[in-house]
Amino acid sequence: MTKRESLQLFEQRKVRTVWDDQEEKWYFSIVDVCAVLTDSPNPRNYWKVLKHRLIKEGNETVTNCNQLKLRAADGKMRLTDVADTEQLFRIIQSIPSPKAEPFKQWMAQVASQRIDQMQDPELSIDQAIIDYKRLGYSDAWINQRIKSIEVRKELTDEWNRTGVQEGLEYASLTDIITREWSGFTTKQYKHFKGLKKENLRDNMTNLEIALNTLAEASAAELSKQRDPKGFQQQTQVAKDGGSVAKVARNQLESQLGRSIISSSKASDYIKSIEATDDEKPKLTDGE
Repeated sequence: MTKRESLQLFEQRKVRTVWDDQEEKWYFSIVDVCAVLTDSPNPRNYWKVLKHRLIKEGNETVTNCNQLKLRAADGKMRLTDVADTEQLFRIIQSIPSPKAEPFKQWMAQVASQRIDQMQDPELSIDQAIIDYKRLGYSDAWINQRIKSIEVRKELTDEWNRTGVQEGLEYASLTDIITREWSGFTTKQYKHFKGLKKENLRDNMTNLEIALNTLAEASAAELSKQRDPKGFQQQTQVAKDGGSVAKVARNQLESQLGRSIISSSKASDYIKSIEATDDEKPKLTDGE
């Protein structure tokens, strides 16, 4: 069973979701849904009270709700009450909100899009492009980011093929690659940019993404050639892949006369998502 965490946007509000490959269904964070529908300053407490009331009423929907680990605001993974689409429809009926019907329609659309994307993977890429455009990223940056996603998938497929375990081992190999070309572990890199829960790659400049993509593409190709077995053998492959990008970085910096590792993050370039296209600044290489 594979569960993939994802963030969905409803009227620019974030809703944490998880796609279950085996069950082929979405699970939604109930607390996030309460926040969207009620605008409560404490949606966690709102759900706690509502949950208690529904249980007293003998509501089986609440009893059957699952808990999954989702990323909290502080970046840590914590068990969170989640509901599938059918369960959430029933819970929403108990929440008085003018947003209830639009939210139900949005939920149905999210579910439908995922089924379509399973049949045609290109739709996932199309949706990612739409989402990044809505957030204000430039076309050049989006092209780099989409390519980096493709390369990352190729690398993790290669790790899976050679017996590397998802989770800690994936993270450790990622740190090796990142540290080799940038001088930072992923955590250090995020700290350098002043990030907390934000995605590091979504806050890289064009050049940073290009070098990271080169490092991961190199690691994937070296793995195919060497056919390492398991995590320990993959550590050297990761280091060698990262060193390819390090050489490229050093050559470029010697020509530019400056470091291309930037403390800048997306929020330094992108105004609020309500800004018009003409108002939104673009992410450029040197900044």
